[in-house]
Amino acid sequence: MSYKMPAEWEKQEGLLLCYPTNGNDWPGKYASIQWVFIEYITTVARFQKVFVVVNNKDLKDKVILQLKKNYANLTQIEFIIHATNRSWMRDSSAIIVKNNKERQALDFNFNGWAKYSNHRLDKHTPKAVANYLKITYNQVTYQNIPFVLEGGAIDVNGQGTLITTEECLLDKTIQVRNPKFTFKEAYENVFNTYLGINQTIWLGKGIAGDDTHGHVDDLCRFTDEKTVVCVQETNPKDENYKPLKENWERLQNITLHNKNKLQVVALPMPRLIWFDDMRLPASYANFIIINNAVLMPTFNDANDYKALGILQECFPNRQVIGIHCLDLIWGLGTLHCLSQQIPV
Repeated sequence: MSYKMPAEWEKQEGLLLCYPTNGNDWPGKYASIQWVFIEYITTVARFQKVFVVVNNKDLKDKVILQLKKNYANLTQIEFIIHATNRSWMRDSSAIIVKNNKERQALDFNFNGWAKYSNHRLDKHTPKAVANYLKITYNQVTYQNIPFVLEGGAIDVNGQGTLITTEECLLDKTIQVRNPKFTFKEAYENVFNTYLGINQTIWLGKGIAGDDTHGHVDDLCRFTDEKTVVCVQETNPKDENYKPLKENWERLQNITLHNKNKLQVVALPMPRLIWFDDMRLPASYANFIIINNAVLMPTFNDANDYKALGILQECFPNRQVIGIHCLDLIWGLGTLHCLSQQIPV
């Protein structure tokens, strides 16, 4: 089978989001989080279709009322009725790839990041999305064993190159997704077979506070087929300083599979954010690319403006829009973590 995972900037049919029903992801902030989601949905609907997963018809009716209050374009919003445990579609939903011209929904066997037990309903989200979109569903296995991989652990350029981290995929003791396959060859074989990847760039560690144990979508992202933005910490006393510096050094002098030299652009980190004695994994790299726009998380920080400017230079033909995420990051993720693009 000739699979290819499209790059995020390729044309999308829509963006998948899931309206939050688990207030435990944002203790003390759940009421405000619902309106952050409404603003997120409303903004995306200005540019393209939004597929919103809701637990039941009553919740759908409630969300429609909220969207009307926010003057959202309801003609751009469709609802998938499917019960979930949590709202992190980047990781629990299907990754949509192409097999020649046919789309396929890959189910990578979500297991709660090998950390949380409340994922019984989330495990069925890939099939529900595939059924709604009327596309082929395919459960991913390796050596006849279900293989686990979250969408936030990888980023691709659509031309055969993928970036990920050793901390997330190769650690043998912490949040081990695939206990039988904690070596690079297994992952690279799966990337090649199911995502059409011929080159894997391995970074080291993710950012502090990330409870996924090293997802790359808080760290380093492709902005076109030969360019990445990579977050950098300028404070030598910050615990992110050394691992981010090492990741930056790993990216230097890389030649891509298509023979282009990898271009690396520095993206700042926001100020250190604490809430309720917990360091939160705030990162500007958790942006989402949609048709004609890029939505970037902002954190009431001076670096918000720097990061928006850098991304605007990287995406000159798209609007780069800041979405306030100080409430969202209390759930340990923001815009990219909560979404999954649906390619045309």
